[in-house]
Amino acid sequence: MSTAKFDTAEAANYIGKSASWLNKTRLNGTGPVYLKIGGSVRYDRRDLDAFLAGARRTAVYDHANDNARAARAA
Repeated sequence: MSTAKFDTAEAANYIGKSASWLNKTRLNGTGPVYLKIGGSVRYDRRDLDAFLAGARRTAVYDHANDNARAARAA
């Protein structure tokens, strides 16, 4: 069972960010999980969805964020 694989531009469009942002987050490890296939970078749709789900918040400040409630709402 295979899922869609996106290049950087397609993945950026899918999550509503720029390709430049994705490139930067690959360097510092804060972006979505990606695949390195030969010289190509690809993003699996499931990894992008997981990244978006992990960004759900209930408050601006970390100390007030209710991750359990955000996960239940997903």
